[in-house]
Amino acid sequence: MRYSKKDLKIRVDYNNMMASVIGRSQGITETELDSISSEISKAYNFVAAGSGIGMMGWTKLATGQDDVVEDILATAKQIRRNFEYFVVLGIGGSALGPIAAFKAINHLHYNDLKKSKRKGPKFYVEDNVDPERMAALLDVIEPEKTMFNVVTKSGSTSETMTQYLIINDILVKALGDKARDHIIATTSKSKGNLIKIAAREGYKTFYIPDGVGGRFSELCPVGLLPAAVLGIDIKGLLQGAAFMQEQCESAFVKRNPALMTAALMYLAMTKHGKNISVMMPYADGLQFVADWYAQLWAESLGKNKTLSGHACNVGQTPVKALGVTDQHSQVQLYTEGPFDKVITFLAVDKYRCEVAIPEGCKDIPDVNFLSGHTMNELIKAEQLATEYAVTKAGKLNYTINLPELNEFTLGQLLMLFMMETAYCGALLGIDAFNQPGVEEGKNATYALLGRRGYEDKKAELDNAPKKQNRFII
Repeated sequence: MRYSKKDLKIRVDYNNMMASVIGRSQGITETELDSISSEISKAYNFVAAGSGIGMMGWTKLATGQDDVVEDILATAKQIRRNFEYFVVLGIGGSALGPIAAFKAINHLHYNDLKKSKRKGPKFYVEDNVDPERMAALLDVIEPEKTMFNVVTKSGSTSETMTQYLIINDILVKALGDKARDHIIATTSKSKGNLIKIAAREGYKTFYIPDGVGGRFSELCPVGLLPAAVLGIDIKGLLQGAAFMQEQCESAFVKRNPALMTAALMYLAMTKHGKNISVMMPYADGLQFVADWYAQLWAESLGKNKTLSGHACNVGQTPVKALGVTDQHSQVQLYTEGPFDKVITFLAVDKYRCEVAIPEGCKDIPDVNFLSGHTMNELIKAEQLATEYAVTKAGKLNYTINLPELNEFTLGQLLMLFMMETAYCGALLGIDAFNQPGVEEGKNATYALLGRRGYEDKKAELDNAPKKQNRFII
């Protein structure tokens, strides 16, 4: 499908971050932005120089995957023809990206549609190890009619491999040697446990490039295979991402949307005390993009050491909200609470359908005024009204406008956030692509479950301060 760059270019409106609009007591002045121009240039050059190198391999995903994409499309066609269910076994970026794309592009009640309307298998993502969740999944699928996509780069992710062990056992008992036809592995090509298992068992395999971490993996087979199975135009998704990358090639901050938002967020964090980032989409389809963003922002920027080894403890806590829903649960805090947040609104100009509000309740003007309008007008008015309310209260916010929600605009949005994260990490002087804090928890889990090689960590846990009964009620 061809997409119009002119008509479908997403727009970043940062008026309400600026002192000239929101007031000098909270807003960022143009002088302040100019004062960090050298830091902005260094951040731009750092990201540009690292593009495609090391853990920045994700910057090359929007182009150069032609053969992989064709393989994915052919595999997806076979899956749609032969299977009733498609289940992703994964956690973190392996799950959040596919869920975000699924919810953004597909029917909001996709699994509830008749097969003739779905035109693809029912879709589930098993992204936790709650035993009740696994039992519930097995209650609604038929394993012998299911394709399972096991996604882990290392093949040592305890949660994913637990899911795999359970599902593989079920499949082998039911299907014997044919179990291999129900599992696709998405993993590292050169190292790890899953690639060894896949080779031994004969699984169809897709590869996660070495320079692509989980939270940056939606545009590689991790996200592209599930999307293609669900009928999402993955070429359009990549085209949108490539279009955003084109814009991010500009070293001029006012022409590079990701560089601008990164600079503003950096100033908000370091100079204005804004340690919370609220992501508030005004479209149910974008609800899980906020979930995906939360991992990207938190895991990338929450660090206690700079690249030079100095202690820092930086980062910004992401919070997920949904307009209009959370106007009735969180916006009271955003308008009248502490001045510690930046709110990012995601707005859609044109929804994929229009629902009219019919005439009724003529004797009750407070209800009848809605008649003659549409739900489209109402949600847009709610978004603008909330933006006005928090701006009037002096709370920093900006809006990303999508002309409509489709594969091309979604690709732009995902790449915008990934590039913004890279630039912001460079401005903070930290490694935005590692997650040592996560590793500590993983190692403790391995030790508690008796994994070989973690005896010292087990001893450390055994010697940790014991809980005191007097502090338990």
